[in-house]
Amino acid sequence: MITYVIIAVTAIVSTIAFSKREFLSAMLFNAYLVYHHKKIWRLFSHGFVHGSWGHLFFNMLTLYFFGTNTDLWFQAAWGKVWGSVLFVLLYVSAIAVSSIADLVKYRSNPNYNALGASGAVSAVLFASVFFDPKMGIYIYLIPIPIPGFIFAPLYLIYCQWMARRGRDNIGHTAHFWGAVYGFIFPLIFQPSLIHHFLSYFIK
Repeated sequence: MITYVIIAVTAIVSTIAFSKREFLSAMLFNAYLVYHHKKIWRLFSHGFVHGSWGHLFFNMLTLYFFGTNTDLWFQAAWGKVWGSVLFVLLYVSAIAVSSIADLVKYRSNPNYNALGASGAVSAVLFASVFFDPKMGIYIYLIPIPIPGFIFAPLYLIYCQWMARRGRDNIGHTAHFWGAVYGFIFPLIFQPSLIHHFLSYFIK
């Protein structure tokens, strides 16, 4: 249910931003404005706007596939109410946490802008991998599922490689740190869950 609410809110806000450029501009993550003018809300607001319908669709589709299961895992670990609260906290905080590296890197560049929920979606995906590391993950053009514990390191390596190349407008650094944050988030609130993760490999 929580996942559907996040998707609905993001879709509505993004749709408004598509037709109202001033609104979009006010929502963007701009490291210079955050750092020098203390417009802290931009660390969070950019996760609810997207650059295109395709950008929005892909992020929300991924969230749809992994968000519900992650929410259920959180409820199993912390109870129905507190678990869902932590799931929302994961998603919202991941928007900001995944952007911190770019905040530091581009804090003196007033022309750098970013948008999209990719960092938060990566966090949800990796939280799901944490709770079920052998889950099958499908990648486009690959007809067989890849186990999460294999997909995860490959994804991180890919993000780092693409970030260093810097040849596109995709926030690979945000994807990387969002993923890392999503994996360790459950351990922040319940370190003993590491035994749950390891139990998948030690029988």
